[in-house]
Amino acid sequence: MSGGHSTYTPKSGIGRWIDARMPLPRLVHDSFVSYPVPRNLNYAYTFGGILSIMLVAQILTGVVLAMHYAADTGLAFESVEKIMRDVNSGWLLRYLHSNGASMFFIAVYIHIMRGLYYGSYKAPRELLWILGCIIYLLMMATGFMGYVLPWGQMSFWGATVITGFFTAIPLVGTWIQELLLGGFAVDNPTLNRFFALHYLLPFMIAGVVVLHVWALHVVGQTNPTGIEVKSKTDTVPFTPYATIKDAFGMIVFLAVFAYFVFYIPNYLGHPDNYIVADSLKTPAHIVPEWYYLPFYAILRAITFNIGPIDSKLGGVLAMFGAIAVLFFVPWLDTSKVRSAVYRPWYKLFFWLFVANAIFLGWLGSRPAEGVYVALAQISTFYYFAFFLIIMPVLGIIETPRRLPNSITEAVLEKNKSGGAGHPAGATASPETRG
Repeated sequence: MSGGHSTYTPKSGIGRWIDARMPLPRLVHDSFVSYPVPRNLNYAYTFGGILSIMLVAQILTGVVLAMHYAADTGLAFESVEKIMRDVNSGWLLRYLHSNGASMFFIAVYIHIMRGLYYGSYKAPRELLWILGCIIYLLMMATGFMGYVLPWGQMSFWGATVITGFFTAIPLVGTWIQELLLGGFAVDNPTLNRFFALHYLLPFMIAGVVVLHVWALHVVGQTNPTGIEVKSKTDTVPFTPYATIKDAFGMIVFLAVFAYFVFYIPNYLGHPDNYIVADSLKTPAHIVPEWYYLPFYAILRAITFNIGPIDSKLGGVLAMFGAIAVLFFVPWLDTSKVRSAVYRPWYKLFFWLFVANAIFLGWLGSRPAEGVYVALAQISTFYYFAFFLIIMPVLGIIETPRRLPNSITEAVLEKNKSGGAGHPAGATASPETRG
C-alpha cells in the first residue's frame, strides 16, 4: 500500500521550483490526498486523526499557559487562579487544557481498544504498535507531571504517594525517588522539574507521532476484516473518502469536548485540588486522575508477599507490568486471523476485558479496603490472564469464521446482506464507507 508512483503534479512555476528542491507539497499530497486506504474503514479508525488534533490543541494551550504560570511552591496555586481570573480568556485556556488531557486519554483508550479488536499489532505492524505504546507511556508521564502543577492538595499528595512507590525498588529505588523530587520530599525543586518535563514531553510525543505515522504509511492501514489489500479495487483515495469520515468524527468528538469545557469543566477533576497544597493536612482519600485509576487499582490489589517480593514492590511491578505487557502483544497473540470479527471466542473475551478495565477504573476510585480489594485482585488477574493466557491459548484452539477472499468481497457481502444495491465503491452504511 505504501508503494506506487506519485500522482502529484505541480500546477505553477513556483510549485515546480519548490518540488525540485524540497518536495514537501508532494509528500503531503502522497500521504494525505492520493494515499490509498482500505475501502471498508469504519469510524473506529477516525481516532488517529482525533488524537493528532488533541495533541496540537494541548501543545498550543500549554505554551500559552506556561507564559503565565509560576513554577514556585509559593506562587503556583495563585498563578493558576490568576490565569483563571485575570488573564484574557485564561479560564478558557485552562479548561481547554485540563479537559483536553481527559479527552486525549479517552481517544487513546478507544484507539488502543480498536487496535486490540482488529489485530492492528500483527505482522508486519509490530513496530507501529510499539511506537504507539511508547506514545502512551509518554502521555502517562506528561499527564502525571501536569497534575502536580496546580499545586493543590491532590497535586501535592498525589506526587508524594506516587513517587514514594519507587522506594520499593531494591538498590536504586530511593535514588530514583530523590532524582524525581530533587530532594528528600515534594518541594520547590520537584515543582520546577515537573514543570520543565511537562513542557518538554509533549514535543517528544509529537516526534514519536511522526515516526508512528511514518511507520503506518510504510506498512499500510489495517481494516475491520484484517485482510491485506490485494488490488486497487480494495482501496479508495484518502481524500475525500477518509478525510470526510475523519472530519465528521472530529466534529462529534469536539462537540463532546466543548460540552465538558463550557458546561461541566470540573466534572473530571477533584475538588481537593482547589485547596492550596498543605504538607500538614492529608486528604481523606488520595486518588490520581481518572485515566490512571485502573493501574492504581492494580497497584493496590497486591496486598500479599510473593516469595522474596514484598507486597509494596509486588504492587509496583504489577502496575508497571500492566503497561509493559502491551509492548509484547504482537507476540502473545498466536492466532493467524487478525480481526475479532472472525474470532467469536476472542471477541467474547475482548469485551469482557474492556468491561474489566472499566471496572478496574471504578475500583481505583474506591477505598483500598474490604470487598474492593478482593474485587481488584480478581480483576487484576483477568487483566493479565487476557494477555498471558487467553491470547496465546485461543490462537491455538479457536476455530475462526471463514474469511472473505478480499476487502471488496467483504464490502459487497455486507451491502448485499443490508439489502443495498450499491456498486463496489458506493457503499451503503458508515460501517463500510471508505
